[in-house]
Amino acid sequence: MEKTAYSFAQHVAWLRELVVGIDLRDITLICQDWGGPLGLAVLTEEPERFSRVVATNTILHSVEPEFAGKLAWSNHPVGDGDVQVNEGLLAWMAFSQRTPEMTASPSISGACANQLAEDVLAAYDAPFPDERYKAGMRMFPILIPVTPSDEGAMINRRTWGALASFEKPFLTAFSDGDPATRGFETLFRERVPGAKDQPHTTLRGAGHFVQEDRGEVLADLVVEFIERTDNWPR
Repeated sequence: MEKTAYSFAQHVAWLRELVVGIDLRDITLICQDWGGPLGLAVLTEEPERFSRVVATNTILHSVEPEFAGKLAWSNHPVGDGDVQVNEGLLAWMAFSQRTPEMTASPSISGACANQLAEDVLAAYDAPFPDERYKAGMRMFPILIPVTPSDEGAMINRRTWGALASFEKPFLTAFSDGDPATRGFETLFRERVPGAKDQPHTTLRGAGHFVQEDRGEVLADLVVEFIERTDNWPR
């Protein structure tokens, strides 16, 4: 499949097709990294299927002026026709397109606080044995919106609009070691009604891939959250 087939909108469409196709209901959405912008976009289109959300180390870039000073990795307009984008974000986007060989495991291990076992790293690499399988992987970094007119920015603005009336339980559990997403936990808490009075937490000693660094802690937190909100109006 050509790289251009892996658009932001197409990823949302594929995920929605899966959710609707197997008729998932009473969903607890646990969204990390791209699970946020994609999963929350599906929630926007199928809100009755979702009962609660746990957001962990995820983003919802909509390139808004209001983001200035709120994100560790800046991504917002400045002035007329200019944007401010963090150097690390731009470097990641450029690397994904320019490197002759892109392998999944170095990006995973480099964004974890703890050393991962070799078999775990091999599992991340297994779906991508050679360049023919890496078109989608290479596209994800440059799908991150960096201008207000990006397709993804428009999708994310629509998602933010829907979340502004989302009153079902919404919990944030970001780590303390992920500058790429730092600040979005505060935005979710401020903008989503369902986040009010929830026991938001910070997972200590974890990098970006919190499921690897603090997976058991996160799992316990999710189970407790589901049990505590099981009788919430749906």
